[in-house]
Amino acid sequence: MSLSTAGLEDLTVDLERFDNELQKFSQLLGLNLVGCEADHIALRCHQNATAERWQQGLLQIGTEFSRAMINGRPICLYRLHQPLTVAGLTIKVVELPWPGEKLYRHEGWEHIEIVLRGDPATLGVRAMALIADQALVTPGITFKTSSPQGENERLPNPTLAVSDGRTTIKFHPWSLEEIVASEQE
Repeated sequence: MSLSTAGLEDLTVDLERFDNELQKFSQLLGLNLVGCEADHIALRCHQNATAERWQQGLLQIGTEFSRAMINGRPICLYRLHQPLTVAGLTIKVVELPWPGEKLYRHEGWEHIEIVLRGDPATLGVRAMALIADQALVTPGITFKTSSPQGENERLPNPTLAVSDGRTTIKFHPWSLEEIVASEQE
């Protein structure tokens, strides 16, 4: 089943935009996505009604395997029956956060996350080593570290986000499925 047949036509159209922007952004960063372990792709929306509509569509093409309160809002994770292909990456998980206080420029696909396995304490250094030196000083590119955490998470999962303000690539040491499994233990 495709995004369109699940009533997600807006996301089908936006996926092409996101794919193009992601490819351009990764080239600007000098980041070769081939061979990277893609964890998930994430959406952003401004209204609960949009999140609920997307949720209903995602339930037609995947299985919800987590619903957690993170940073004060629900975030749902869906394992797709058929993975998406974005910028040459095969992505099996979609993250759908409900709207928070921050308004995003665009409603639709917003970021991908890459798993960089290894010591969580060295995540930032390892992620930055994948990015071309000239990209590190390119105006308009931002780098942000965070440590989002669900209520019962046992694995430290710091994140480094690299963004041009429209497209974001995030790096973290564990997959979301591993994080969710750690909550069950």
